[in-house]
Amino acid sequence: MAARKRSGLSTGFTIFQYIICIILAILSLLPFIIMLVNATRSSSEIQANAISFIPGKSLLTNYKVFDGKSFNPWTGFINSAIISVCATACTIYFSTLTAYTLVAYDWKAKKAFFALIMCVLMIPGQVTAIGFYQFMYKVGLVNSFIPLILPAIAAPATVFFMRQYMLPSLSMEIVQSARIDGAGEFRIFNQIVLPLMKPAMATQAIFSFVATWNALFIPLILLIDRKKWTMPIMVAQLQGDMYKTEYGAVYLALVMTVLPLFVVYFLLSKYIIAGVALGGVKE
Repeated sequence: MAARKRSGLSTGFTIFQYIICIILAILSLLPFIIMLVNATRSSSEIQANAISFIPGKSLLTNYKVFDGKSFNPWTGFINSAIISVCATACTIYFSTLTAYTLVAYDWKAKKAFFALIMCVLMIPGQVTAIGFYQFMYKVGLVNSFIPLILPAIAAPATVFFMRQYMLPSLSMEIVQSARIDGAGEFRIFNQIVLPLMKPAMATQAIFSFVATWNALFIPLILLIDRKKWTMPIMVAQLQGDMYKTEYGAVYLALVMTVLPLFVVYFLLSKYIIAGVALGGVKE
């Protein structure tokens, strides 16, 4: 009897967990569903009823609104893709390289260097924005993609995450064996360390890509030419006069901005899952 009661309680608790997970999943997907539906509705329909699950018939009409605005989805997509992909690649590679330096080598200023990284991590980006803009203006890099890509090399949060992941997962015996076999340090890093860091790199690549793709403040003050505007800048500028705003077109622009983020997540999530499964096997 006691065993049956325990089994019944366990089954009931499992069902309760599934119900909670389903509710949380619905709540998480609800804003995206509303955004997708509103992208097919007209501004008058949205103003009359902002929340609806019935798609409208104004998708093409909303897309045609872009012709009279400063929103060029293909130009914005290309610009955002160039900046986000290059910045993410710089962040992941050089942050992993910095973390490897902190883990694999013993040098006098290592602890002080790591403490400096932690201090930089505590400084908000908005604090240094004015000085950064003045510096870029003096060196002639305003209205260029370079100041939006190169600073991604210094990513304290990514360095910290990579170091914490590398400490238990990187076997120094493998590194020493490669050195004995005559492999150079960069070859060891590129061919041995990077493959071991795929789960961590995929995780941070998602975060870095999303942050760079959604960045508005720094690109807004640096990019003057409309042909170089990113998707968030174009969405921010997608407004009518004070008496009329095409809400349907705004929702459609938001959908076009968010879709690449889903693609990146689905492409990289398999590496995260593989890393979790590998860790479970090791345990």
